[in-house]
Amino acid sequence: MTTKKKRRVEKNWLEWTVFGVGALLVAGTLGFLIYDGASSAGEEPPAVKVELHAPEQKGEQFVVPVTVTNEGGATAEGVTVEVTLERAGAEAERGEFAVAFLPRGGKREGFVTFRTDPRTARLVPRVLGYEKP
Repeated sequence: MTTKKKRRVEKNWLEWTVFGVGALLVAGTLGFLIYDGASSAGEEPPAVKVELHAPEQKGEQFVVPVTVTNEGGATAEGVTVEVTLERAGAEAERGEFAVAFLPRGGKREGFVTFRTDPRTARLVPRVLGYEKP
């Protein structure tokens, strides 16, 4: 009866380097996910902030870029943002848009349009509401 010896293959330095880098990436990702999950255990609700930017004239209308940021600890869905253009002695003009999904720490951009030049009036932004996913 013959017995075969198992031949052991030695790994070269490149294989060990790739293995080490892969192991570090997996361990780092796992560590981050565990930390993120543990630190968000006492989540605070979404804190949606609205920031207006300089209006631009596009043809016969004025476009106002809007940045919506979630500074809270939870995700907000279906965020509705309203921007009101108020002028003395004139009826207020309103524009609104919706953001489907705004994760914690997330930022989205949208636009509202007006017929009246916003540079000659006061713009008032506000969040009308959002849903908890």
